[in-house]
Order: sequence, then C-alpha cells, then structure tokens
Amino acid sequence: PAWSDSRVRIAVIGPSGSGKTWLSEQLASVLGVRHIEIDALFHGPNWESISLDELRERVAEATEGDDWISDGTYHQMIGELVFERVETVAWLDLPVRLVIWRLLRRTYLRKKHDTELWHGNREGSWLESLRFLMWPAFKRAFENRRQLPALFARHPHIRVHRLRSDTAVGRFVDATKVRRLEGGRRV
Repeated sequence: PAWSDSRVRIAVIGPSGSGKTWLSEQLASVLGVRHIEIDALFHGPNWESISLDELRERVAEATEGDDWISDGTYHQMIGELVFERVETVAWLDLPVRLVIWRLLRRTYLRKKHDTELWHGNREGSWLESLRFLMWPAFKRAFENRRQLPALFARHPHIRVHRLRSDTAVGRFVDATKVRRLEGGRRV
C-alpha cells in the first residue's frame, strides 16, 4: 500500500525558502514523529560539509524505520535514498517570486537576530546569501518542475502532494490534523 496507518515516512521538498522546515515541523508535531533536517546532517561547524558517503550514511541511519519526516532529500547529491524509503512527498511548488521574497525576509531576520542555525553556523554576508541561497533557490524551483515528475514516475509507491500555494499548504496541514484526530496517520 502507499501508506500504512501504523507508520509515517514523509519527505517535504522544495527550494530554499519555500517553507520546508516550517511544514516539516508542523507535520512532525501533529503526527508525533521525528523531524529530520538534512541540512543539519550535512553542515558541520563553520559551514564545513561532510563527504557524500558520510552524508549518505547519516541520511540512511536517520531515515531507517518508520515515524519520520525529512526536510529535504538532497537527491541531487546522494541519489534517491530518501525517495526509496518515503511513502508520501509534500512538494512545495510555490510561486518563485514568493519563495525569493521569503528567502530575503528569512535571511534578513536571521542576520538581524544573529540566529544560530546548525552547529554554531549563522547566515553569511549578503553576497554569500545571493550566491549560495537565492540564485540556487531560483534555479531549483524551475529545475524541480522539469525533473521531479520523472523522478516520481520511477517511484510509483510514493503519494505526491504538489502544494502550489499557501492555501494548499494550509489545507494539507489541516487535513493531516483531521486524519490524526480520527485516529489515522495517512496523508
């Protein structure tokens, strides 16, 4: 079956700034499962990245078994490991202008409040943010629209929810809450 009421394995995907972490945290809270933030597995202190083999190992360990929601998949780097394990994908395919606006706002607020991310890391300069966040988010949004349908076709066991607006995201969270209250976990 595409989903078992006794287990949860969900991946929330989309470009930087699309709301993956927020949605993952909401769903994990509603369903009472672990939230796996793959960025935190990849980035060490001083933004040092681990090797792809080590990342694969960390992601494999984190997504072993049931009852988890991953924030991202890193499939461009580690292959389709998460897609092979996941049952449901929430694809945040929001308007690109909204994603870029949120990324700018998020970066500004993180800089203003000196927010610690993972392992003591903080947002870099605006130039670094443009280079490592905004431009890749812009590109990734369009790449996702071209590439993800074929990827999903290779994994017909996955139930895909393509969320194209904040309203759709809100309905997805609300539907998850209702299903949870009714005693099921299926999304």
